[in-house]
Order: sequence, then structure tokens, then C-alpha cells
Amino acid sequence: MHISAKAAHFDNDQLWVELLDGRTIGVPLAWFPRLLRATPAQRKRYEISPGGLHWEELDEDISIAGLLAGRRDQSGPPLAAA
Repeated sequence: MHISAKAAHFDNDQLWVELLDGRTIGVPLAWFPRLLRATPAQRKRYEISPGGLHWEELDEDISIAGLLAGRRDQSGPPLAAA
């Protein structure tokens, strides 16, 4: 099953991705350091591709499949143990 993004938006701490199937996924901005450091204007300049989201200026690509699987940017610091 192929799931695509419809739109993305941000609050102070989260990236929210609206999917074409009606769901909305929220993930911490801390998972994606380039987006965390970006300005609000830079975050708004994204493109939707068949598989995810792309920020040309930030060199950031996020796949919808990765978000659904709970994957974060591999270049970030490791998650703290619970």
C-alpha cells in the first residue's frame, strides 16, 4: 500500500504531516536536526514527492514510509534510553 503526503506544517516542537488517507503524523523536530535549525520560512519551502517530503534548500528528504515506521534522521544523536 502506497501512502502519500498531502501537506506538512510545524509548531514549536513538532513536524505534522497530513496524509492523503486522512491521518496526521506528528514527530519531534529533534528527530530532524536540519529542520530543527531551519527558520520558519525555510520549513515552509518543501515539495511533496510520491514517497515523501523534500526541502531543497535544507538538503532534507523525509519518507512517509520512514515516518510511519518511526525512523528519524540517522545523522542525529542517538535516542536516550527510557
